[in-house]
Amino acid sequence: QVHLVESGGGLVQAGGSLRLSCAASGSTFSSYAMGWFRQAPGKEREFVSTISTHGGKTYYADSVKGRFTISRDNAKNTGYLQMNSLKPEDTAVYYCAADSRTMATYARGYAYWGQGTQVTVSS
Repeated sequence: QVHLVESGGGLVQAGGSLRLSCAASGSTFSSYAMGWFRQAPGKEREFVSTISTHGGKTYYADSVKGRFTISRDNAKNTGYLQMNSLKPEDTAVYYCAADSRTMATYARGYAYWGQGTQVTVSS
């Protein structure tokens, strides 16, 4: 079992950058694939990005490809989501998730979730 805590959200102007962090505890972080999802008000939770256990494979939603970068530091038990060229439509609560199975682009593929961090992009 792994416990996840996100941080790094905030208010930023369009075109700006933020880096989200996901701190893991309670289990061997390197045993878990990790994903980032987001949920805007009135919308369903949507996939953003995922990374394999040791970072060798990544995958992105088309809406963030080329702007966001997922990474992880297993020695620090932390995952990251670097978000550049932010747009107002990126405004959402961002969640990190982990699972001991393979990478997934859907929420049901993850057993463990953080509490979320708010990202607001002003125009």
